[in-house]
Amino acid sequence: MPLIEIKSAKITDKGQIAIPKHLRKASGFRKGSKVVILTFEDHIELRPMSQVSRKMATALASEKSLARDWSSKEEDEAWKGL
Repeated sequence: MPLIEIKSAKITDKGQIAIPKHLRKASGFRKGSKVVILTFEDHIELRPMSQVSRKMATALASEKSLARDWSSKEEDEAWKGL
């Protein structure tokens, strides 16, 4: 996929950034729509949920149920040294 444009943004104290309006519009990001955050070793990608494959959608659907069972201080402590 070719690079179209490079822009910079400032991260707020809440970890938020603003995607410029013309980039949101061109990329299919709409107010209130869900996005997928893909994390790699050297970068992060944001994609509209509508562009996610079925295999990835299954993993995302599992995220909430797994977080309910595994997102606790006890779990964090148990996995801390790994």
